[in-house]
Amino acid sequence: MAALVSGVFLYFFLVFLAPHTLCRTLIQKDHTNSTVETLFFDSLKNLQGHRKGDKVEGLYQVKQYLNHYGYLNTLEQNNDEFDDELESAIKTYQLNHNLDTTGIMDSSTLSKMMMPRCGVPDIINGTNTMYRGTNPFNASLYKILPGDRKWLETLLLYKYVKGFPTERIDSVDQALVIWSKKTQFQFFRLADNIVTQGPDISIGYFSGAHGDGFPFDGPGGVFAHAFGPADGRIHFDADEAWTDGASPNMIDIVSVAVHEIGHALGLGHTSVEDAIMYPYMHYDIIRRTLHQDDLDGIKALYGS
Repeated sequence: MAALVSGVFLYFFLVFLAPHTLCRTLIQKDHTNSTVETLFFDSLKNLQGHRKGDKVEGLYQVKQYLNHYGYLNTLEQNNDEFDDELESAIKTYQLNHNLDTTGIMDSSTLSKMMMPRCGVPDIINGTNTMYRGTNPFNASLYKILPGDRKWLETLLLYKYVKGFPTERIDSVDQALVIWSKKTQFQFFRLADNIVTQGPDISIGYFSGAHGDGFPFDGPGGVFAHAFGPADGRIHFDADEAWTDGASPNMIDIVSVAVHEIGHALGLGHTSVEDAIMYPYMHYDIIRRTLHQDDLDGIKALYGS
């Protein structure tokens, strides 16, 4: 936690929370091509029903997508062959997202891939943050980001990066409150004019490439990403159609903020679709209630 320094102006906003290392281990690849998602979505309509042994234009974009989220370790440039590696990656993807593990580009798999989602990978440096094997007793499926890094204090300072839209600040503050009510952590907002004291958590609003190696892709695709302790950055894609609430063809920024704060706390993605830490988000829905799966993850990382 950033030390509280005498004379520092704090914009007091009490919230219980504890950000953790997203993934600097995040996507340990430099995805500088912000058109990957657009090309991918354009190619999907031609891919339904294809399977191992096929060769069809557009499969390379699927491989890029799966590589981006950790399912494929290597890419052969412009390779449109449906090979063993792609089949295995698709099966793992289907398993993580509660789909039939056919290894085929079926309609349910394509539909899932087209949904907007968090930019944090599901598999980080070879560690699958979503799948915990057979679970006959319906135990929690939460995952902690690799490395188990955590905040050492329960009082954290946060600040909005210059340019963050003022009309969205209250919405993100709501997300901090949601975590504060269920955890042992507190947030204090640093006043904008404080330059001598760095925040634990910085919250930004960016378009395209923005200096962290993980450019946003415009409307659709990736809506946000975050970095866990002790980095603490949370970034929203400024080109998304944001709203506070449920609106047609728009994304609820509070729901997304609650998810990204979970990464800042140190949680990875889960396969529990009702949990905050599930990576995909439908348009026109609200998902703001912490699931027991989310709370079990925080308890496992930080204790009661």
